[in-house]
Amino acid sequence: MKHTLNFLKELSANNNREWFNAHKDEYMKVKANIEAFTATLISRLTEIDPEASRLSPSDCLYRIYRDTRFSADKTPYKTHIGIYINPHGGKKSEFCGYYIHIEPGECMVCGGAWYPPAPLLKEYRSEIYNNIEEYLDIMENPEFAANFTPYWTEPLKTAPKGFPKDWEHIELLKPRSFTVAAHISDRDFCSKGITDRIISLCKILKPYDDFFNFTLEEHPELAFCRQRK
Repeated sequence: MKHTLNFLKELSANNNREWFNAHKDEYMKVKANIEAFTATLISRLTEIDPEASRLSPSDCLYRIYRDTRFSADKTPYKTHIGIYINPHGGKKSEFCGYYIHIEPGECMVCGGAWYPPAPLLKEYRSEIYNNIEEYLDIMENPEFAANFTPYWTEPLKTAPKGFPKDWEHIELLKPRSFTVAAHISDRDFCSKGITDRIISLCKILKPYDDFFNFTLEEHPELAFCRQRK
């Protein structure tokens, strides 16, 4: 992993086609290593979720090339590598899976729902409201709380429509996404035990993912409701 992080660091400092083309062989080695790493993670994740066995690395990896058509940032390459192992529908599904983010200084394992579409976000909020004890049990579990922190973004300033403003846990309904993250130092990510560490974190994460996935199992019509480019 050290070679991968070093390549990404260099790419971040030289994010242009000329540099990338001159270092294409190096990138291909990084790509091959990440594919092998992903295959190992998939195999190990079958211990947690047997459905993962149907996935291949290509089902879980993203292209390094950025889509700059609608972005003010015209740099051509991503400076991170994302591995999204989603046993219940793959990358395009709204089901929650296990996301491994590889970036110098920002390595992490994440789960939960990232900016779900409005109809699904409403259902998630209702699920939390109606099952708050179960949700708090997951969030306040000592092992979970010791490893994962909320990665919620752009919370609403007031209570979401349809929910009482004076509810004691109203802050838990305000996020626009319900993602949690366990950060891993670059040193630890480059250690020999990183695969075991990631699998251990995924086991801790699973009840959180399951909480939201249960909503989708009840509303399968929302599993692919996002309009994708």
